[in-house]
Amino acid sequence: MNPEIGHYALVLALAVAILQTTIPIWGARAGDAALMRVGPALAVVLFGFISLSFATLVSAYVQSDFSVLNVVENSHSMKPLLFKITGTWGNHEGSMLLWVLVLALFGALVAVFGSNLPATLKANVLGVQGSIATAFLLFILLTSNPFVRVMPAPAEGQDLNPILQDIGLAIHPPLLYLGYVGFSITFSFAVAALIDGRIDAAWARWVRPWALAAWAFLTVGIAMGSYWAYYELGWGGWWFWDPVENASLMPWFAGTALIHSAVVMEKRDALKVWTILLAILAFSLSLLGTFLVRSGVLTSVHAFATDPSRGVFILCILVFFIGGSLALYALRAPMLRQGGLFAPVSREGALVLNNLLLTAAAAAVFVGTLYPLALEAFNGSKITVGPPYFNLTVGALMLPVVFAMPFGPLLAWKRGDLAGAAQRLMAAFGAAIIAATLAAYVQGGGPALAPIGMGLAAFIIIGAVVDLAERSGLGRVPAATAFARFRGLPRATFGAAIAHAGVGVCLLGIIAETSWNAERIIGARIGQAFELGGYELTLDRLEPRQGPNYRDVVGVFTVRRGGVDVGTIESAKRLFTARNMPTTEAGIRTYGFSQLYVSLGDELPNGAIGVRAYWKPLVTLIWLGSIVMALGGVLSLSDRRLRVGAPKPARKPKSAPVPAE
Repeated sequence: MNPEIGHYALVLALAVAILQTTIPIWGARAGDAALMRVGPALAVVLFGFISLSFATLVSAYVQSDFSVLNVVENSHSMKPLLFKITGTWGNHEGSMLLWVLVLALFGALVAVFGSNLPATLKANVLGVQGSIATAFLLFILLTSNPFVRVMPAPAEGQDLNPILQDIGLAIHPPLLYLGYVGFSITFSFAVAALIDGRIDAAWARWVRPWALAAWAFLTVGIAMGSYWAYYELGWGGWWFWDPVENASLMPWFAGTALIHSAVVMEKRDALKVWTILLAILAFSLSLLGTFLVRSGVLTSVHAFATDPSRGVFILCILVFFIGGSLALYALRAPMLRQGGLFAPVSREGALVLNNLLLTAAAAAVFVGTLYPLALEAFNGSKITVGPPYFNLTVGALMLPVVFAMPFGPLLAWKRGDLAGAAQRLMAAFGAAIIAATLAAYVQGGGPALAPIGMGLAAFIIIGAVVDLAERSGLGRVPAATAFARFRGLPRATFGAAIAHAGVGVCLLGIIAETSWNAERIIGARIGQAFELGGYELTLDRLEPRQGPNYRDVVGVFTVRRGGVDVGTIESAKRLFTARNMPTTEAGIRTYGFSQLYVSLGDELPNGAIGVRAYWKPLVTLIWLGSIVMALGGVLSLSDRRLRVGAPKPARKPKSAPVPAE
């Protein structure tokens, strides 16, 4: 496929985006239904042009078309096909094209599935979405064109950064962008509602599915990125509080607050001003993450090295959209009616507490991430804000959130009974005590608060089960009736319980891994054994292997427990020949939910080879819990009451009574 086709498709996409920005909003202002109906068609056409452009770039990578500069800098003819494809978004220009593709996808989905939206609101949403697309298409065409030609074309490319040649890169960025950019729709809904001046419970019902979808994708994207860094970088850690990791965590906190706040707005017609602000902040923090990754202000394994002009361009986009939306919010918000009142102890009160603490956590991460950059920009001083700050501040803020999580669903709307909710949670309290006692007995050491953390995780999981049992009337009505009620519960109810249980599962993994992990660093010789986590590892051999575009030296370890072989672990030092760049390929063996992790080092002067090994108890629960959370969001999204374009079915009219003769 000719690369010029991709470039021309982007130019046409920019023209369509400008039309999408102006015509629907103009029609909404003028009350012209014909102009407003143009918006959905333009959104679909915009997605088509950007899809064509993206497919053209993928084709250039698959065919190793080294007349395209982007392919030269990020690909190699010997690279496996999968990594040729993923190399499309393993660089600044290609990833920005993926960014606008996802943006256009969400706009097209609103156009196709938003048939139940009021015409004015839909027109304004698509117009705002078109304006975002216009800004970023201009950015790509003016500063980051992925179709720049190079003449004469070199015979071979420079290959992709070796640490990005991994299956994780095929999954992590698209999922992350579906979350990051997905919040653009909630942003567009918020700005459209402010333009129109109408914000009510129906608006919350319309916006909640989009917030849930973006949140679920972002949750899985963050988890996938965490696991990729865990096994690919060879450090043995799953979260480093890297500034770019933090940039994805901030919109996750805001998005989590948004989906809970939208519930209050939908059910009680309250928290309108706050919900609108959260919808703006979630995408604003996503834009901030885009700036951090692409401005060159950070040096990170996740960041793209770019020139300052690109950073200035993105900064201007940030100022326009964030500043403009907040200015509109300041102008319109005082005119909005707040809605229903409620007591502090109520389901609304629990959700407000959830919102305040989540946004405070996002603010803490924001300050810890940006303060060192701001300080360096003002006076040149360089400081580092590390894990102790984030662990203390974010951990302290999230502790009451997770503790209150089982209480919220058991409280009544408007005014709740805290003592009654606690009484219904007695089974969960009992499970927490048992879990804490077992953890203290089995481990017999480690941080004193770790067993309490394990008990809290059990409290959250069993609390989610108690919520479903209470809604079914289990123990209060006959079993058959309770089962019938259970089956009839809305999918959103099941989804919320599953997502909350996922938090507990994730917390189990975090507490166990951080409290009871073990590490060994040795210089090992062939045949040498060492103990770790109740296992015996023996370095059997070192063997060379040849890959398609790399060379390996693989260390093969035999694992025994109680003198019995229970598997092997292979860890490698890998050299990518095109870039002459070495990487470490960690060897991981999973036992239950725990893992043995082995990272091969360099050869030592005495002839031994460096080995760093870890025992990580229950570490897989961290990512399993994240997936369970996302599945809860997807299940909620499948609820007919929340599906876009599926209005509530009308009640069947009651048949008239037959008159007696």
